[in-house]
Amino acid sequence: MIENISGFVGSAFGYLIPFLLVLTVVIFIHELGHFLVARWAGVRVLVFSIGFGPELLGRTDRHGTRWRIAAIPLGGYVRFLGDANAASGTDHEAIEQMSDRARSETFAAASLPRRAAIVAAGPFANFILAVALFAGIFAFVGRPVTDARIDTVQEGSPAATAGFQPGDIILSINGDAISSFAELQRVVSSNADRALGVTVQRSDGQVQLNVTPERREVEDGFGNKMNIGVLGITRSFEDGDIQRVYAGPVEAVKLGMGETWFVVTRTLDYIGGLFSGRESTDQLSGPIRIAQVSGQAATVGAAALIQLMAVLSVSIGLLNLFPIPMLDGGHLVFYAIEAVRGRPLSERIQEYGMRIGVALVLMLMIVATSNDIAHLWSL
Repeated sequence: MIENISGFVGSAFGYLIPFLLVLTVVIFIHELGHFLVARWAGVRVLVFSIGFGPELLGRTDRHGTRWRIAAIPLGGYVRFLGDANAASGTDHEAIEQMSDRARSETFAAASLPRRAAIVAAGPFANFILAVALFAGIFAFVGRPVTDARIDTVQEGSPAATAGFQPGDIILSINGDAISSFAELQRVVSSNADRALGVTVQRSDGQVQLNVTPERREVEDGFGNKMNIGVLGITRSFEDGDIQRVYAGPVEAVKLGMGETWFVVTRTLDYIGGLFSGRESTDQLSGPIRIAQVSGQAATVGAAALIQLMAVLSVSIGLLNLFPIPMLDGGHLVFYAIEAVRGRPLSERIQEYGMRIGVALVLMLMIVATSNDIAHLWSL
């Protein structure tokens, strides 16, 4: 019994520490984006907080900003002069009692373009972080590249039905060049139940094949299950088929941007699939699952953990751009309406919007956490 408890505690800490490291860096960069642009725009920042709730550690800098680490590490915020709360609601009563100089340093007094820039800077900073992390992996860790050569074709699989043969080298899919087996897997896994036009190289020349990846539940080396598209083929491991490629600085940044864009498009495609019924909500993950994956990535190595950090940074940046009141994207929608109308929406309408936003975010958290619990229960 004692050994079981000790093992559980050790496993929990093994997940918790990498999770906190990943989440803290991503949140810090997000809030730093808001902070830096606010300072540039002349808005005074009162609080820069990593986490919510009671303060654990903190210090006040010479500009009067309180930098703090709070007890609940699932988020963060930057509070500006004139804000009523961490959600950047305006404290009109407090602003009216300020001097003209202090009032000019409030978020509410900033011009519309500057307010929009401050809000957009958080997600933008997350995308920059992701590009930098991906670029660092491509430059310093490199990537194993395996020729997209087929070794075996499973009987009765989509590949067999379409006419793929051992020894085929896949050149392109839907007209886009394929340079490695990993790239092939990425395209196929994200196109379940969608017809693909594939060009392959055979000894007798190029052949055009049409195949529809089958949606199948697969399990990774850690027991995590995912619903992805598969063809039913395995790669070739002949001498010379595998090599590690390192990118130069410019190429690494380009690859980092491409990787970031892939995460964005894959996420948007999944969300579109939720509305069309093509995808299931059981793939949504919350903090428990993210903590588990963080711990698993840490056991693989620093590169895997950094890659997870980059993916999470993209996800948080993109999520915050959704047009949901309470999120950065919701604020940007309000500002867009203000730009068209020439005046902001009434406080009452914005308050109702915030309530709807809170309800939507809570629903999302409930679904994701339920999936996390169901996943743990199945282990």
